[in-house]
Amino acid sequence: MERREQTGRDRPWLMRTYAGHSTAEASNALYRRNLDKGQTGLSVAFDLPTQTGYDADHVLARGEVGRVGVPIAHLGDMRRLFEDIPLERMNTSMTINATAMWLLALYQVVAEEQGADIATLQGTTQNDIVKEYLSRGTHVFPPVPSLRLTTDMITYTVHHMPRWNPINICSYHLQEAGATPVQEIAYAMSTATAVLDAVFASGQVPEERRGEVVGRISFFVNAGVRFIEEMCKMRAFGRIWDTVTRERYGIQDPRHRRFRYGVQVNSLGLTEAQPENNVQRIVLEMLAVTLSKDARARAVQLPAWNEALGLPRPWDQQWSLRIQQVLAHESDLLEYADIFDGSHVVEAKVAELVEQATAEMTHIEELGGAMAAVESGYLKAELVASHAARRARIESGEEKIVGVNIHESTEPSPLTADLDTAIMTVDPANEARVVAALQDWRLSRDEPRAQAALAALRSAAAGTRNLMAATLDCARAGVTTGEWSWALRDVFGEFRAPTGVGAAPVAVSAEDGSPLAEVRRKVAATAKELGGGRLRLLVGKPGLDGHSNGAEQIAVRARDAGFEVVYQGIRLTPEQIVSAAVAEDVHCVGLSILSGSHAALVPDVMERLRRAGVDDIPVVVGGIIPAADATALRAAGVAAVFTPKDFGITGIIGRIVDEIRLANKLEV
Repeated sequence: MERREQTGRDRPWLMRTYAGHSTAEASNALYRRNLDKGQTGLSVAFDLPTQTGYDADHVLARGEVGRVGVPIAHLGDMRRLFEDIPLERMNTSMTINATAMWLLALYQVVAEEQGADIATLQGTTQNDIVKEYLSRGTHVFPPVPSLRLTTDMITYTVHHMPRWNPINICSYHLQEAGATPVQEIAYAMSTATAVLDAVFASGQVPEERRGEVVGRISFFVNAGVRFIEEMCKMRAFGRIWDTVTRERYGIQDPRHRRFRYGVQVNSLGLTEAQPENNVQRIVLEMLAVTLSKDARARAVQLPAWNEALGLPRPWDQQWSLRIQQVLAHESDLLEYADIFDGSHVVEAKVAELVEQATAEMTHIEELGGAMAAVESGYLKAELVASHAARRARIESGEEKIVGVNIHESTEPSPLTADLDTAIMTVDPANEARVVAALQDWRLSRDEPRAQAALAALRSAAAGTRNLMAATLDCARAGVTTGEWSWALRDVFGEFRAPTGVGAAPVAVSAEDGSPLAEVRRKVAATAKELGGGRLRLLVGKPGLDGHSNGAEQIAVRARDAGFEVVYQGIRLTPEQIVSAAVAEDVHCVGLSILSGSHAALVPDVMERLRRAGVDDIPVVVGGIIPAADATALRAAGVAAVFTPKDFGITGIIGRIVDEIRLANKLEV
């Protein structure tokens, strides 16, 4: 086996921690601490209002400001976020999609103010809108204008910021939404070809510079605990990308055809039960993307052990960073060439993945490409079905998860002895401070200049000009995130993605004697006792949380149990949810919130139900909800609270039927 001792160890990958919360000032302090600890790149988490194009004082932003990331409303916020951090020497990843152009413009202007040459800036804007329609839910505009924004950004960076990665094609979120390795490869590659086709069709890049465009396309992938299969997946990704870029686009330079990817290892598999087990899961998942030299990630960020419980603390993030550092600096991994070369087992698995993923890519092409497959609902329905099948395997015990459906007995954990201090909490008063600062910013800016910049943006959007120049003018004029987004909404409209629930097949057996058969019997009996018809369940997602996987799985299983399900997708106000509950005369309201905004939004829904005179409808809530918050919600009248430890969906549906019976004074 060849060792690299003669020429020195290979350079480690970029080590990042996905971070940001509360305010720009607080996040800046966190970034500088992490850099002092040896982190080699920044990975910025933005809050949901910033990701979805709302200012902090919009009704949909309530409870979401600064909760899952940092709120950035304007140039002043971006200045404070990167104060005393020299952007010319930094490699910054920004997890942002629908509003990616806006955040890149703010970043560029701050760099210019620091005196940086923008041609030297290095980093990545995620900017993959397709996976937002399928899994993450922070889309704003319809597919066609969204693809235009992406195209304009890519062509701008090629000409002005040649070291920047303008898009990160994301298969990470597809796996979180249930994708198999084959689906993850095929859907990501189909997205990449849709983007490149649009860029080259725009006429904004000369033929001789196509290689530069392809060479700046990067990917963001997921790595699950089946780390052999995941490592083979990465090799398959690289093999298919080399073929596509050479044969479809004629790229001859092998450096431009290299599959360049960063990774966040799997969060879907983190468990609330025995959360200490998450540490070894994270390590195994990291090995999947580091062991193979020829398919090694260029950047790695790891979740924290307690992310299934709530927001990690700085110490938890440090622990994850140290996991990377131990592997890179203490082990001998970086001293060897690829240790899997010549493995018949690995080669066979890679070939199988390549063959199956290529076949699925061909099918998507026949459907009209990735964008058409989004609009038709095909991709979403496939993901919902795959996720339902995975959940069914877990419930049956076919897929084993230690601490959840196997080896459940445990000693008390000192890590979670005090759950209230095992995670970080965001001060509820923070939102009011951010809103007040936003209002001060609007009052202090040159208003005519801001309005003129917005008018020019609308004009550019209505035409065919590249939108980056008008966006930069808006940034310099003090325009806010919400104003930039609404100007484009005025021209492009908004988009509600297909839910995929209606087309999902039955994933769990309902044969006689099965748990689902028993729940179906109970649903039918309860409906009959209440006067006929069917039981009606409203599944609602209030606020801006776009993680819809759990809500979709509840909706599918409730449908299979005999409920009539009312599910209108993501991003609803409490007022809209209550209006639907009244109009549909539902028997139960189920709210799904994973962003942590439950403390503000759930009481709002319940108060509106009371004012509408239907507070006898039981309300159940599911999400990432700390124990103290769950106690408070039940004390406020919530009938039941479900968290990730409640993995049995059929059992949850049975509990919902019980709560309907209790609310209607029927025997349970």
